[in-house]
Amino acid sequence: MQESILSSALVKTFDGLFQRPENTILRGGADEPFFAPGQPSTVFFREDFGRSALHEVAHWCVAGAIRRRLPDYGYWYAPDGRDEREQAAFFSVEVTPQAIEALFCESLGLAFTVSVDNLMISSDDPAIQIFNEAVTTKVSLLRTNGLPPRASRFNQALAALSLRV
Repeated sequence: MQESILSSALVKTFDGLFQRPENTILRGGADEPFFAPGQPSTVFFREDFGRSALHEVAHWCVAGAIRRRLPDYGYWYAPDGRDEREQAAFFSVEVTPQAIEALFCESLGLAFTVSVDNLMISSDDPAIQIFNEAVTTKVSLLRTNGLPPRASRFNQALAALSLRV
């Protein structure tokens, strides 16, 4: 499926569900993903990449009310070249969002792979396998216990889209 078609459908779906009740919209075209609180708040994703949109929506779905008042939910971001400690911190905050993203991908029939968001880490680093296992475990827990409410609403809407790839 063409990325622009997917990203347009994701924006329309998200905005239809959350623009009024949550005063939040989803927009592509960003150089880097970012959450901007405001009137409305905006979840920005990279260019027109559907997977970036799904990932950023997953972050928004787990952010609490206080974090949704802060730029980028108040989290730090370290670009490529993170040291081992910084990469471990990244992995710890990414398990739940990436598990939710995996379920979003599943609903759309998209392949999912974890993102380490660091080109400096070797693809055979054991930390990646540990992270992948943590995400897989979290996916199983979410299947058993259910998604957070906003993630559940979005996922149900994704499953109803006729965009299967």
